[in-house]
Amino acid sequence: MEKRQLTCINCPLGCQVTVTLENGEVKEVTGNTCPRGDVYARNEVTNPTRVVTSIVKVDGGNLAACSVKTKEVIPKGKIFDILDQIKPVVVKAPVHIGDVIVPDVAGTGVDVIATKNIVAV
Repeated sequence: MEKRQLTCINCPLGCQVTVTLENGEVKEVTGNTCPRGDVYARNEVTNPTRVVTSIVKVDGGNLAACSVKTKEVIPKGKIFDILDQIKPVVVKAPVHIGDVIVPDVAGTGVDVIATKNIVAV
């Protein structure tokens, strides 16, 4: 049996969670204070995912850059592919929260969206 120690990131408590695996299958999760910790730990050891946040350049806006994020979680292994695809992007102002900046980023089926309003100047 294999045991993995994790710090749960689903809430501010940061529970120290232990996941027991047997042949790659989760057998037990301990140390979590709430049910979200159990779900997080199981996903983290079998299929880790993340929300990616970054910025893109803005042309003609009141700010030079706009914060963006993936609309949903993506496979952790795709983070650098996504960042490589976001890096050269330049959007034209105005930009509104929720605007799709990069559709289907890195072939994940997930869009990158704006998280800040930028006014055209």
